[in-house]
Amino acid sequence: MSSQIYLAYDYPLLSAFWTILWIGLWFLWFFLLFRVVFDIFRDENLSGWGKAGWTLFVLVVPFLGVLVYLIARGKDMARREVAQAQARRRELDAYVRETAAGDRPGKADELARLAALRAHGDITEEEFTRAKQLVLSGDRGGS
Repeated sequence: MSSQIYLAYDYPLLSAFWTILWIGLWFLWFFLLFRVVFDIFRDENLSGWGKAGWTLFVLVVPFLGVLVYLIARGKDMARREVAQAQARRRELDAYVRETAAGDRPGKADELARLAALRAHGDITEEEFTRAKQLVLSGDRGGS
C-alpha cells in the first residue's frame, strides 16, 4: 500500500505560473527597495536628518515609503545615477591617461636604449643617428 504523490498532478501548470509570477514580483520589489535606499544615501543635496527620515520611512512602512519617495524624488533618481556614472567615467579616463603617460619612456631613456642597441651591434650608426633625431624632435613614430 504505497501511495506515491505525483507533484505534477497535484500542482497544476497555472499554479506554477502564478508562483513564478509572485516570486518575480518579490525580486522586483526588493530590487526597487534597494535602489531607493541606495539613492537616499547617494543624494548629496539631502541632509543627514533627511536621509535618516527617508530611510526610516522606507523601512518602517516600505510600500508606502517607496511609493511616496518615487513620487516626490523619482525624477532626480535618474539624474543622480547619470551624474555618478559620468563621474566614474571621468575618473577612469583620468586614471588611464595618467597610467599611459607614466609608462612612456622619456627621451633620456630612449637615447640610452638606442646607445645600448648600437653598442651591442643591433643597429648601425646611420640607424642610430636617424632614431636619435626622431627622439630629439619629439616624433616617436606614431606613438
